[in-house]
Amino acid sequence: MPNPARRADRIVGVLLLLLALGYGWTASRFEVGLLSDPVGPKPFPYLIAFCTAAASLWLILRPDPDPQWPPAAFWLPLGLALGSLVAYAYLLVPLGFTLVTTLEMALLAVLFGARWWQGLLAGLAFSLAVYFLFTAGLNVPLPAGRLFG
Repeated sequence: MPNPARRADRIVGVLLLLLALGYGWTASRFEVGLLSDPVGPKPFPYLIAFCTAAASLWLILRPDPDPQWPPAAFWLPLGLALGSLVAYAYLLVPLGFTLVTTLEMALLAVLFGARWWQGLLAGLAFSLAVYFLFTAGLNVPLPAGRLFG
């Protein structure tokens, strides 16, 4: 009788393979503008699709014989991190890059064990550095936030 844990690895592998194929198909539909660089926007999504497909094939063909699932206490911080990244994407334009990135970095730092004030200071320093790097150094605009004009 097959090991149910190996079957779970294979199911996850098939789901990831379908995700990789869909991601690659979506990337293939990107339109390249007339005045874009010669490479275009496709290589990076293709690379992600390829790496995901390779990892999924590994899970399908060579599942772990005795996988160990993380304890229940692992899933709450993981869910909070995932939820905070979704909220980050939705709040970026209304609240602005600097504020949202500072708060996101602080939350992730606390989830990884830092004190809240350390995460807040590190998040503020990181967000300001990246903001000035992109806006002043690379001339890439980042959202300032609708609340702050």
